[in-house]
Amino acid sequence: MTIIRSPQPPRMQMITPDPSPTQHTQDMFRDLVQRAQTAGVVLRPPPPEPTTCCGRGCNGCVWEGFYAAADYWREQALQKLEHAPAGRQPL
Repeated sequence: MTIIRSPQPPRMQMITPDPSPTQHTQDMFRDLVQRAQTAGVVLRPPPPEPTTCCGRGCNGCVWEGFYAAADYWREQALQKLEHAPAGRQPL
């Protein structure tokens, strides 16, 4: 008599969810502000998160504006960091 065993299912790996877009953006703000402080570069404050979203997925949602402003802020911050004097130590 032959015993047929069913194959073992593959081991499940722990999958950590990607951060939300808001968390990712806040992490980006924090990283660039820290890099700017280390380089002695002054950045304008990052845009604030919206507080008026109704949650209905409107065309032109305030979150779309926030992420566009965050992207623009990021581009400006990277440009300032790129042009920072090399070897500058924080005060």
